Amino acid sequence: MFELIEPIATVTFSETPNEAFLALGMRNYWDGYFAGRAAPLGTAPPEVVHAVFYNFAPGEVTRHIPWVWTKTTPTEAIAVRERSSATTLRQATGGLDLTRAADLATRAALSAPIEGRPLYAALRALDVPEDPAARLWHAATLLREHRGDGHNAALLTHGIAGTEAHVLLALSLDMRPQDFGRLHHLPKPQLAAVVDGLRDRGLVTADDCFTAAGRKTREQIEALTDELAAPPYNALSAPELDELITALDPIAAAVTAADL
Repeated sequence: MFELIEPIATVTFSETPNEAFLALGMRNYWDGYFAGRAAPLGTAPPEVVHAVFYNFAPGEVTRHIPWVWTKTTPTEAIAVRERSSATTLRQATGGLDLTRAADLATRAALSAPIEGRPLYAALRALDVPEDPAARLWHAATLLREHRGDGHNAALLTHGIAGTEAHVLLALSLDMRPQDFGRLHHLPKPQLAAVVDGLRDRGLVTADDCFTAAGRKTREQIEALTDELAAPPYNALSAPELDELITALDPIAAAVTAADL
């Protein structure tokens, strides 16, 4: 389900939504990212956004929150994000009928408990769009952030901080941490301290590879994340879940092929 939901939800991080936020006065992509993704939390202070998002390095959120709220409001940011994401999804999927996928995904997305899921809960408080493309994107975003809240809980359970999580992800992709997109901008001493901390705990080798313990830790985190992501789909019967998978498959493939 992650492989089917993720491409649909993440159309919101593509060029059309970026341009829509730049038109509001955002200075760069990351202003729009934080305005759109944090908007369901209202004008929460940067410390809260940092805690909910979990995996940004210290100080990164404060470069954007609360500055973005001098250019737009959370209500406007929610509307701009939904409208531009739906437009992108329609363009990427061409003539595909999104209605049944949107209906089933929405039923699943609205069914999970909100306890311990702050970003999912904030999204749940929003109105569900009527337009099929917007509704499918909204449902996919709910499911993505539900999974993300669970992933943060899994990381916390295993004692992995946000920046450390990106190091482990880089290593799982056979990349050096300093080459990974979410890490390469960090000051070298700051990134080195993060990696050294993982080495001291026996998770990373001297030449920036997983130790056996490091690989096991990442596998345990991913397994727990998947387990915690399952509840929304319990709202669907087995035939309905199969139908949802069948409906999402060409949609996710079309979005992936569009290379947004």
